Order: sequence, then C-alpha cells, then structure tokens
Amino acid sequence: MILILKSAVVALFGICGWLLGVRYGAGFPGAGFGLLLGALTTYADELLKKVNSGTIVGGIIGIALGLLLSNLLLFPVRSLLGEDIVTVSFVLRSVFGYGGLLVGLSRGRGMTVPGIFSLVRGKGMEDNLKILDTSVIIDGRISDVCEAGFIEGTFVVPQFILQELQYIADSQDSTKRSRGRRGLDVLQKIQKMQNITVKIVDEDFPKIKEVDSKLVALARIMNAKVITNDFNLNKVAQLQGVSVLNINELANSLKPVVLPGETMRVFVLKEGKEYNQGVAYLDDGTMVVVENGRRLLGRNTEVTVTSVLQTTAGRMIFSKTKDDYEKEEARAAKS
Repeated sequence: MILILKSAVVALFGICGWLLGVRYGAGFPGAGFGLLLGALTTYADELLKKVNSGTIVGGIIGIALGLLLSNLLLFPVRSLLGEDIVTVSFVLRSVFGYGGLLVGLSRGRGMTVPGIFSLVRGKGMEDNLKILDTSVIIDGRISDVCEAGFIEGTFVVPQFILQELQYIADSQDSTKRSRGRRGLDVLQKIQKMQNITVKIVDEDFPKIKEVDSKLVALARIMNAKVITNDFNLNKVAQLQGVSVLNINELANSLKPVVLPGETMRVFVLKEGKEYNQGVAYLDDGTMVVVENGRRLLGRNTEVTVTSVLQTTAGRMIFSKTKDDYEKEEARAAKS
C-alpha cells in the first residue's frame, strides 16, 4: 500500500512537471524534472527518519536567518544596483543561505525537539549529556557517586526508561517489584541533588523494539554518554562509537591494590573448586582463594597474597596461609 502511494506521488509530480513544461514549451524536460523531484520527495521520508529533529529545525532556522540577512544587506543599495540587482541578489542569497544552513545544522545536531527551544532562545546545545540505563538506576550506586561529587551535569532519562521502571515496579513478582520501586526512589533522590540536572525526554524510536538499542540510538543523536553496569550494552555501545561510563568498571578501579607478599586477615567461607582450597571474600566482594584452606572453613585466618588475577568479572586474589608462605620462603632461602 505504501509503495502504491509513493508511486502515485511520483506520477503526480511528473504530470505537474509536464503541464508546467508544456506551458513554457518544454514538456518532456519538465516531466523528467517532476519525476526526479517526486522521487526525491518520497525518498526524503526514509532520509528524515535517520536525521535528528534538532538538525532539521536548526537547518531551517539557519537558512531563514541567512536569507533574511542577505535581504537586509541588499535593501540600502537596491536603488544603486539597477539591473545588476538580480545577479547580486542571487549571489548574496546563495552565500548567506548556504552559510546559515551550515551553521544551523551544526548548532542543531544532537538536539531533541524539547531542546530546540533552547537554540531559539540562544542557549545552544548542551554538552556532556549522560543517559541513564535502567540497570544502573536500579543498582543505586550511581546516586552515591553523584552525592560524592564525582559526577555532575545533566542526566537524560528517556520516557521509555521510565516506562520500563514502572513496568518492573508493577510486576507481580515481589523481587522485581521491589527492584523497580528502588529504581524510582534512586531516580527521585538524584533529581533532588544540587549538582545534577535530570531531564525527561520524549524522544522515542518506534521501529526499535529493544530498550538497549533505543538507548544507543538516542546517545548517538544527542552526542551523549551512556551510564550503565550492563556488560553487553557496554560492548554494543562502544562498537557504535558511543562513550560509556560503566559503574562496575569504576568500582573495580577503586578496589585497593594488593601486591604479592602482602598479608591480610580473611574469613574462610566455603570450599574452592580445586582440591583442598578455601574461599574468602573481602569487604568489596573480591574473591580470595586460599591454598590448602579447606581445613580453615568457618575461621578467621591470616593469609599472604601470592598472585592477583584481573578478569572481566572482577579481581581474584590467590593466597596461602601465612604460616605456609613463611615456611616456603624459608625453604627457598636455604636452598
């Protein structure tokens, strides 16, 4: 049905072009120009879907201001130019119109429709925008990071993220319901902070079903960063050239540096995967594997770090009990 309508539009442009061409003695060239214009008009539908609304309106405003300025410059000298006014007028309007278009496109790029009014008022486009993912809102640590003053600026929360939070908060599952309500509480807490501005935007992408894909698309047109703790979203966003602030990576980078040979006191909580191993955890959740630590289950003990392994899931510390480590060091020194 859509194809038929587009074909009809192209045919209508062709007929109109032919009629105008006949009037001026050029029927077939006019019909060809009309068909070309009709094809461009129907293709504009697909093209405009990929262009941000702010870019379009910015370009329109820019070219309008450029043409207005060219007319203002021509007005005082119109009577002096005489017949040359047509040529000079064409040149000035072309130069100023094209220049205004370029400036408007540049200033409007990355703006959503609500942000267009800021451009008209002269405030321009905001920089350093950050879009919050559902997972990072529910996680809650972002509010602590903001409260400490390490992140500031403007947080963008799309309506589809709010709808997802509301859907989770209204879930029949008690766990999901509590997570959703926690996310709404965290968002409200961030909204009240002095150093953070939270903006709710209506920009949506009806043809994109997945929320993560919508986030990436919105970040691209707004030139914004995505704040998340979702590993997959992190990778997808980076592949598409979108900057990501990962809360998990921040947490891992803030963990204290532990070097081989250092001693720490841990509580051996459970058995390890390998024979005779024990497993303990530091306060920040870092796993500590204790060699020959199975006999120490349920007890506090001093261990000495032998090596540290950094993985995508986090940091793992391998250790031995302090007594075993000192005995091995003494044997090594004698030999």
